[in-house]
Amino acid sequence: MTPFVDRMIRAAKLDVNVYEEVEADKGAMGQATGVVVLSSLAGGIGFMQEAGLIGLLIGTIGSLLGWYIWAFLTYVIGTKLLPEPHTRADYGELLRTIGFSSSPGLIRVFAIIPGLSMIVNLLASIWILVAMVIAVRQALDYQSTYRALGVCLVGWLVQAVILALLMPMMGEVPVAMLNN
Repeated sequence: MTPFVDRMIRAAKLDVNVYEEVEADKGAMGQATGVVVLSSLAGGIGFMQEAGLIGLLIGTIGSLLGWYIWAFLTYVIGTKLLPEPHTRADYGELLRTIGFSSSPGLIRVFAIIPGLSMIVNLLASIWILVAMVIAVRQALDYQSTYRALGVCLVGWLVQAVILALLMPMMGEVPVAMLNN
């Protein structure tokens, strides 16, 4: 098994140690990006019966953009607004740990099976959120899991507002692409 696959499996198993590893490993940015891309593709494949290839493309690009935004928001909220006394982190550490917290999203490929879409996506979302809380707790050196959960939820709310504001513009792009 390659170190990349091993890390993904350990991240999905919620192994705290793998999040410490990728936090410290500045060379793991490519791997973290790979996890986000694979998770996004799995979600897109699971969603293809409803959205086709354009959904796969937009979903993948949107997931990468969402990863950068959420990691940045988590960095600002976690290090500037809600730090603990021992909090020391940089943006790269959060990108790497949050990237690996997307590992459970690979199960979304099974959403392509008729009748399983809703349950698979719900399970994947919950699993990813739990992994992200662990990733944030480790990257920000928090003692409190509740603080890490709070940072994740506040970041998610801010990101949701940003996406809601951008969604009308993004909705025009696929329509324009289909008309050409």
